[in-house]
Amino acid sequence: MTVQIPTPIKPQTEIFSKGYDPQRSEGAAVPPVFRTSTFIFKTAAEGKRAFEIAYGLDAIKAGESPALIYTRVNNPNSEILEEKVVAWDGAQAAALFSSGMGAISGTCLAFLRPGDTLIFADPVYGGTEYLFRHLLPAFQIRTIAFPAGSTKEQMEALLADDPTVKVIYLESPANPTNVISDVPAARELADQYSTPDKQILVIVDNTFMGPIFSKPLQHGADILVYSATKFFGGHSDVVAGIAMGSKALVGQIKVMRTILGSNSDPDSAWLIHRSLGTLQLRMEKQQESTLRIVAFLRTQSKVLEVAYPGSPSMGARQMQLWRQQCTGTGSVISFCIQGGETEAFRVLDAIRHIKMAVSLGGIESLIEHPSSMTHSDMTPGEKQATGITENMLRLSVGLEDTDDLIEDLRQALATL
Repeated sequence: MTVQIPTPIKPQTEIFSKGYDPQRSEGAAVPPVFRTSTFIFKTAAEGKRAFEIAYGLDAIKAGESPALIYTRVNNPNSEILEEKVVAWDGAQAAALFSSGMGAISGTCLAFLRPGDTLIFADPVYGGTEYLFRHLLPAFQIRTIAFPAGSTKEQMEALLADDPTVKVIYLESPANPTNVISDVPAARELADQYSTPDKQILVIVDNTFMGPIFSKPLQHGADILVYSATKFFGGHSDVVAGIAMGSKALVGQIKVMRTILGSNSDPDSAWLIHRSLGTLQLRMEKQQESTLRIVAFLRTQSKVLEVAYPGSPSMGARQMQLWRQQCTGTGSVISFCIQGGETEAFRVLDAIRHIKMAVSLGGIESLIEHPSSMTHSDMTPGEKQATGITENMLRLSVGLEDTDDLIEDLRQALATL
């Protein structure tokens, strides 16, 4: 007798059924918004057990479903989303935060202590850069930058003689240069230099490409962080962040989240849940438009360089890393024009349909000037070292008609 093994369902199907039982909410097809601050315990023992888990006093047992306590700790909308959102990345657990920076800072603070060192691929998002260069050092946590896309040997030079390194932090692709970092090499180094008393963690910000086109957990990352404001939310109407990984690591992150008070609210969780069903469709359509826009930009004499994942112009090593770690090119482009800040501002001011704003991953196309906006806190030397120039523009491609977007860029570039 042949035993037929069920075919695993795809994430796009799984997110519609995982994490929510309609019969627990009067048969509602979609979860209601649980807009409440506190929850009532059935027994005193249930309340005691809930706090043991929430404060990390005891590990959650297999099959155990801890009671709800207080929305700063947990909430049905957050928990439903956390169960669903791991489908694409294959993580065991997730923690929802009130912002992407909440996820990044909460995750770092969960594992770093005074005297520890974090090394990070440079550049990173401007808020992350400020956290690493200014805030963590104020708490005696040392941070050291290395160029995004560095080889294993280049990264190893920072670990070989430094037993204080606790975290390797990668943002891949890097914001705003789109440089991909070597996640498998970071994993090898973390394993090589970890000790029984000190586990080196690999943390990857997967906001630009994931979860559809990049899955760093499969290449050795311990923890992923996201600005869920971007593609997960996707409609520029919610601010949130997500950290995901193993149950053990996410459990530690949730304890820090509880104490810092950086959990998301029920309405934000509900809005992101609403967006999950179209996440893959949106990202695939945005990628399709992006490739057409890239082809157009390459024909423009006023455009000196176009950077996006998978571009041969970014070099053989970047192509190798892209083929190894990605399944698509995403929808965020950085391109450099002739001139400097004055010319960049001229293009921005001439845009008609594309919105001039920071953020990315929404249904509308957004364009900004990294040097003076998202990465303005960096020194001129830091910008120069990471390739953030005054003539660079960052474009996040949305869902408008592609021909209209191309024409908008054409007329704006014609002002140069």
